[in-house]
Amino acid sequence: MPINLQMPALSPTMEEGTLAKWLVKEGDSVSSGDLLAEIETDKATMEFEAIDEGVIAKIVVAEGTENVKVGAVIAIIAEEGEDADEVEAPAASKEKKADEPAAKAEKPKEESVQETEKKDEAESESPKQATKSSPDSGDDRLKVSPLARRLAEQKGVDLAAVSGSGPGGRIIKADIDAAEGGTAPVKSDKAEEKSESATPEKAPAKPAASTSGDFDIPHVAEKLSGMRKTIARRLTEAKQTIPHYRVSIDVNIDKLLKLRGELNASLESRGIKLSVNDLLIKAQAVALMQAPDSNVSYTEDNLIRYQRADIAVAVSIPGGLITPIIASADSKSLSTIATEMKDLAERAKAGKLKMHEYQGGTASLSNMGMFGVTTFDAVINPPQGMILAISAGIKKPVVIDDSIQIATIMTATGSFDHRAIDGATGAAFMKAFKETVENPLGMLA
Repeated sequence: MPINLQMPALSPTMEEGTLAKWLVKEGDSVSSGDLLAEIETDKATMEFEAIDEGVIAKIVVAEGTENVKVGAVIAIIAEEGEDADEVEAPAASKEKKADEPAAKAEKPKEESVQETEKKDEAESESPKQATKSSPDSGDDRLKVSPLARRLAEQKGVDLAAVSGSGPGGRIIKADIDAAEGGTAPVKSDKAEEKSESATPEKAPAKPAASTSGDFDIPHVAEKLSGMRKTIARRLTEAKQTIPHYRVSIDVNIDKLLKLRGELNASLESRGIKLSVNDLLIKAQAVALMQAPDSNVSYTEDNLIRYQRADIAVAVSIPGGLITPIIASADSKSLSTIATEMKDLAERAKAGKLKMHEYQGGTASLSNMGMFGVTTFDAVINPPQGMILAISAGIKKPVVIDDSIQIATIMTATGSFDHRAIDGATGAAFMKAFKETVENPLGMLA
């Protein structure tokens, strides 16, 4: 029996997606685990794997198709012993291929207008609809479609002054639109004289304002991806529904940098190189265990207290960002965190993360220090209760042991959900984070 391959839900919030690319073609044999297609979800572009064996008998939804509903049949697999050529697409797909692009599934507005014109013109053929023209028109009636007549009345266009471009000189919608803009051809001789004497000259219509918000500025309109729409929706919801407050603290990272150098020297033979970000992931996880009241999420009825620290790390990718997760970061070694983070970041940029690798997390980390940013605050990623924003380490004169010395100072800013985390609680976490970073050997225990 043929197997209907359906549009998968590749994230909990996914309702529809774009079938970006087929990696197989009709007639190809596939086995469980084979890559079938690349699908753009509301989070990222991900690869879709086969779970059945057989032959691709029919590709129902063409690549590039947008707004394909979850559960829609996108292809059909013929099982062993079945004739792929005899497999037929589902009945619904024959009438309209599952979630085919709107341009194919629906007629353009221009086309529907033309059909309306034709219908109106047919109606105007009836003697009952015929309308007498003025004696000066040279005809026993004014040939005008009902649609054009209605538009002329609404826009105040004198039909006697308009020259029809439709069949038999009939006035149609396009003639009314052109007349309103001052570009329509007008009738000559007496009709022209009458229109000039009866109707004041109209000024050319102003060009319509651009929907982009600009008027004459050159621009390019880029269609929003599913990821960008989701980012916009979730961050708007976060800012509107979560009462954010921020706590910033300056951290001396000289000892952290020294430890990183020593560890990298010992890990070089294993091909592992720790980044500052790897150490900060560990430091945040350790601080959350020391200040567990910040490792929480708010719901309408409950305060969720997490028993481990799963750190979601913001990674910039083409078209947006995604937050792959280092699970149990509080109990993992720095070398493990570095290895996992490198792999996750590479696969995130290639759009190959699995759902469980970017869904969840108990808190987030956003590091923009590599751009030289001195301070910033980040928007909470719901349902998490906090996010830590990391800025660049900058050498500054500071007072150490009652003397002015040069130290590398990094500003860290925590954004907290005030519904779940009170001000003093957030401050306690920031203090724990500072102490962990400034005494990094504790992370190795």
